[in-house]
Amino acid sequence: MDQPVVVAGAGQAATEFAVALRAQGYAGAIRIVGDEPYLPYQRPPLSKDYLSGKSPYEKLMLRPEAFWHEQGVEFLLGNAAVKIDRARRTLLLADGEDLQYGALIIATGTRARTPPIAGIELPGIHTLRKIDDVKQLRPALDAAKRIAVIGGGYIGLEVAAVARGEGRDVTILEAEERVMKRVTCEQISHFYQDMHRSHGVDIRTGARIEAIEGNGQASGIRLAGGEHVPADLILLSTGARPNEELASEAGLPCQDGIIVNELAQTEDEHIYAVGDCTRLPSKRYGRTIRLECVQNAFDQAKAAAAAIAGKGVPYDPVPWFWSDQYNVKFQSCGLSTGHDEAKAVGDIAASHFSVEYRKDGRLIAVDAVNDARAYMMGRKTIALETA
Repeated sequence: MDQPVVVAGAGQAATEFAVALRAQGYAGAIRIVGDEPYLPYQRPPLSKDYLSGKSPYEKLMLRPEAFWHEQGVEFLLGNAAVKIDRARRTLLLADGEDLQYGALIIATGTRARTPPIAGIELPGIHTLRKIDDVKQLRPALDAAKRIAVIGGGYIGLEVAAVARGEGRDVTILEAEERVMKRVTCEQISHFYQDMHRSHGVDIRTGARIEAIEGNGQASGIRLAGGEHVPADLILLSTGARPNEELASEAGLPCQDGIIVNELAQTEDEHIYAVGDCTRLPSKRYGRTIRLECVQNAFDQAKAAAAAIAGKGVPYDPVPWFWSDQYNVKFQSCGLSTGHDEAKAVGDIAASHFSVEYRKDGRLIAVDAVNDARAYMMGRKTIALETA
C-alpha cells in the first residue's frame, strides 16, 4: 500500500488496530487523528478508580509514548477529523490539513446521549465519557453534598457508588421500572437496586422528569407531579449515541452505528470502521448488533487489521463486559436480548450468583455477580452453542 493508513479516532479501538496492523507485518505509515489532546487511554476506569482518585492518570494510558515512537505510529492530537473525500481518498482535519490515505479506519466511538429536558443547558450538569469530563466532574463532586443521577445504567450506578463511598447524598432517577433494564433481567436489576439502597442511595424508578431547575446554575430536578429533588450536581447517565456523522456525511450507510461487514469493512472497500461506533452482522445472534465494550474495541480492530493485511477472518464475537460497584464485581458475556428463559444459579443473598439466559434451550448469555467461574464457563459454552 503506497498511501498511509489513517485512523480517525484515538481511543482503544484505534490503539489495538495500530498494534495489530504492525503485528501483521505492515511497515508503512500509520497516522492516528484524535480530537482530544491525550494519547489513547482506557475509558472504563473513568467512572470507577480514576474518578475516585485510586488510579492516577498514568495508569489510564494504554501504551507509553515511547512505545508509539518505536512502532512508528504518528499521532495528530487535538485536531478532529471533519470530512472524508472518498473520490480523492483524503481526510480533512479541523486545522485544514488534508491527509491522503490508502485505507481509512473510522474509530470515532460514542458521545453522551442528551435527553430533551427543559433546563438541560444549565451549568452544573455533567456527563462522563472523557478525561476532560472527569476534570470537570471531580472538583464539582468535591464541592457537592447532594448528587442527582439521571439514568440507572452502568455509568450512573458506578458514579453513585463512588459518591456514596465519599459520604455524599445520592438520588438516582430512572424512567424505567427498574435499573439496567436494557441490558439485564429482573433478578440482577433488583439485586443492584437493593445493594445501592442498602448503601443509602435513594433510587426512584418510573421517574418522570419535567425540568431541571436553577437560577443560572442547576439546583434540582422537578418531577411530574411537582416534587423537587434538590441537587448540587447532576449527572446525565442516559446512554450513548455513536459518532457516525463522519461516515454518514460521506455517504456511507449508517443505522445507529456505521454499517460494516464481518471484516469491519464499510460499503467503501478502502474504509473500515471499528469499535463502539459500528453496527456489525452477527450470525451468532441472527441480527446486526452495536457493541459498547472493550472486547469489541479490541477484537473488531484486530479483524480490520487482518483484513487489510489480506488475512481476513469473519468476526462474530461473544461480547463480554464488567462493572465494579462497591465491593461487587459484575461480569457479563453474550447478549441476553430475545431470551425465553432466565435462571438464577447460586446464592443471591450472599452476593455470589449468576443468571443464565437461554433461547430455545441454548445458552446465549450469562450475568455473574462475584462469580468468575460461572462467567468463564459461560463464555466457553456460549461460543460453542451459538457458533
